[in-house]
Amino acid sequence: MTRILVVDDEESIRELVKFNLEKAGYVVDSLENGQEALNLILANSPDLLVLDLMLPGLDGLEICRRLRQQEQTKFLPVIMLTARGEEIDRVVGLELGADDYLTKPFSPRELVARVKSLLRRSQTAPKAASDTTSPAIIRGGLKIYPDRFEAFLNGELLELTPKEFQLLSQLATNPGKVYTREFLLEKIWGYEFVGDTRTVDVHIRHLRQKLEKDPSQPELIETIRGIGYRFKG
Repeated sequence: MTRILVVDDEESIRELVKFNLEKAGYVVDSLENGQEALNLILANSPDLLVLDLMLPGLDGLEICRRLRQQEQTKFLPVIMLTARGEEIDRVVGLELGADDYLTKPFSPRELVARVKSLLRRSQTAPKAASDTTSPAIIRGGLKIYPDRFEAFLNGELLELTPKEFQLLSQLATNPGKVYTREFLLEKIWGYEFVGDTRTVDVHIRHLRQKLEKDPSQPELIETIRGIGYRFKG
């Protein structure tokens, strides 16, 4: 059974999320304390984490940051909840490694849809690199092995999150083709995104930091103003 951990200091939110996810067939644990949640995750990682931004003791941003630093949890799917309306809070959460976010108040139906999509499309760990003859996507010094969930730049292994890897693979498969942000959201995240498309922009920025010599002057991933992105390599 798929196990989900919900961490929120509001009992009403925990119960709402727990009820709807259990109704959808998941096993759900819930906690209100950030440090307790981090200890539990590191000891016995769930399949997905629903994490509130504002928590007593250890907040959601710090939890997310620490999880991404640990080998056993670096690919754990994370949906972040926030009651704040400012875009900066959502962006910071994505920059620290959250895969998705929902702003309170949210629709339980939408939450379940996001959870299903993330579980379906996210991988908690790269596949074992046992087949060294697998075909690669080669673009100059960049080599991508889709079946192994690995990418190398000039022989160096890139430390990519699942979403970053999927974005890079999608863009590099068809160099020169322009992809809209809406297409990438639906293709990579698996749903029609309601609201802005900042999620894609943040992940592209992360990719550039790992790929480009000068992320402010990208040579591989080009922004097409008002439309989206394309791979130039």
